[in-house]
Amino acid sequence: MKVKSTLCAIIVLLACLFCGAASAADTIKIGVLAPITGFAASDGFSTIESIKLAQEKVNAAGGVLGKQIEVVYYDDAADPKQAVPLANKLITQDKVVAFVAGSYSMPSRAVAPIFDEEEIPLVAAYALHPEITNGDYTFRNGFLGTTEGRVAAYTALELFKAKTVALVTSDNDFGQTLKDGFVGYLKSVGREKDLILQQTYPSSEKDFAVYLSKIKDAAPDVVFFSGYYFQTAPALKQAKEMGIENIRFIGEQGSDSPKMAEIALDAAEGFVILTNLDRDDKRPFVQEFLKSYRDRHNIEPDMVGASAYDAFMIIVDAIKTAGGTDGKAIRDAIAATKNYDGLTGVINGFDAAGEVLKPVQLQEIKEGKFRYFGIVTDSELIKP
Repeated sequence: MKVKSTLCAIIVLLACLFCGAASAADTIKIGVLAPITGFAASDGFSTIESIKLAQEKVNAAGGVLGKQIEVVYYDDAADPKQAVPLANKLITQDKVVAFVAGSYSMPSRAVAPIFDEEEIPLVAAYALHPEITNGDYTFRNGFLGTTEGRVAAYTALELFKAKTVALVTSDNDFGQTLKDGFVGYLKSVGREKDLILQQTYPSSEKDFAVYLSKIKDAAPDVVFFSGYYFQTAPALKQAKEMGIENIRFIGEQGSDSPKMAEIALDAAEGFVILTNLDRDDKRPFVQEFLKSYRDRHNIEPDMVGASAYDAFMIIVDAIKTAGGTDGKAIRDAIAATKNYDGLTGVINGFDAAGEVLKPVQLQEIKEGKFRYFGIVTDSELIKP
């Protein structure tokens, strides 16, 4: 009886192990790191919840290659020290076949070489530092910081007809690359002398009165005030309180958050940003996403979520094209992407360095919400 019981137990154990393996084999795993906690938690929330909408849509339509897509995600808190071990966990323990870098530039820079070395395709959703795409298996759905800086300078000079401009950036990777693009464009058109004020603030700054006082004294026509929403929103509010008027403020994708108007209130009205999500895009699937997100969370969707959604769907589309989960085949399929209909615009493709080719959207805050302001399609301006 004891032998029989032992034999039964072994059979049950083997059956459980077999079922578990079969179950795992029935899914295709895509990894994600996002800042779910910490200072960037709202961006992490947007990233994960938007990817869930994409995952549900794919799986409801039958999945990919007869299998369901499983999303494995962890919280990196926008910290490279936390991101690195989590990236290794996704690779060695979870066995992901591709990865969405749904976090900020510093953690994305830290993990990109790891995935590249393992020949696992990576698509950065919105992080903008140039070193993220240094590998053969790394791509970016969002814009380079230099591209955004260049378009910001163009917007100030050509769209707002500014005779003088000022530049305010943070002291991190994000701010430096934006500054490089902005100043580079001014030099390219012989207008560097019209940059009458440059300031850099610590990324931990909360009080912008000193910087705003200098802006008030210099009185430029347009200020490119770059930063994340938790920096630019308080700055706009302080500017209004200080009586700064008749100076146009523009920003970039870091300010693309529903929290901008929530924090800055009416001081946010008229603020124009360079981003990649047009809330007034008339394509049905874009409006379907916007409605689904609003209905589910009762908040406005943002560039971060839409970019993460697109990064995930670009990978899914590549797996379909590759006809399997081989890393090189998926990588080659992403590299060959052409005229892909994304939430963040029609993606013309990726260049040899893995940088996206698509128009830059301009959005303006009206009555507390981002609305269409314009679009920049000039290939010389939007090139990586």
